[in-house]
Amino acid sequence: MKEFKVTYFFDQHHYIRRFIFEESQEAAEALIQNERDQYISFRDSRGIYHELNTGNVRVIQISEYFRKDKSSRKGEL
Repeated sequence: MKEFKVTYFFDQHHYIRRFIFEESQEAAEALIQNERDQYISFRDSRGIYHELNTGNVRVIQISEYFRKDKSSRKGEL
């Protein structure tokens, strides 16, 4: 499974970000397209619960996400 970052933009200053796991970019795009004009719910990386009407979103971006291993940065400021 690959991890994808999905960003929902309401305007140039307001957005919500979500992370999903799918087999491919095409599968991630299909999921987002299937959710079009629906209410979806999810928790973000901080554990905050969101309910989102995708019909109110102006732009949606999807990109594969590669998490950085923060444990190797011990001692760095």
